[in-house]
Amino acid sequence: FDKNKEIPNTQIKGALNVRIGIFVHSQTGNTYGVALKLKEQLTTNGHTVDLERLNIPDAVQPGTAVTFAALPDFQKYDALVFGAPVQGFSLSPGMTSFLQQVGPIEGKKTVCLMTQHFPYPWMGGNRAIGQMKTLCESKGATPCATAIINWKNKRREQQIADGIARICASL
Repeated sequence: FDKNKEIPNTQIKGALNVRIGIFVHSQTGNTYGVALKLKEQLTTNGHTVDLERLNIPDAVQPGTAVTFAALPDFQKYDALVFGAPVQGFSLSPGMTSFLQQVGPIEGKKTVCLMTQHFPYPWMGGNRAIGQMKTLCESKGATPCATAIINWKNKRREQQIADGIARICASL
């Protein structure tokens, strides 16, 4: 992952200075690294962006629930981005628990960002992004964009750039 690689400047459609909350579960740092690049681009585009890395124990196994002592107040955001890794061909249990426990997110533009080790989305990424979208929809949101970054794909850097551009264009 080249955090210094330039992302094309993509202006976001719509109102300027949108307040965006990015909430990320990242064990290896890959998802968090992509979220940092996204935050940088959104900030460059004139938006106010908060990035929060969820505090989830590394040893959480698929199918295990995580309880959060405190949950963020989404009311202060115009748009939300949720990012997580694929684990066991599914959405990470940490992000699954987080999205199950948060309150309603109706009326918020919502984006789903997924990273996975395998080189192709059909190797778990598509399923995991579907699970994340379903959880967001259960809270009243309709995701306006998704991105899957395949860490072992030789086009990973281009996937990151394209995903960030697609997310920026959707908000």
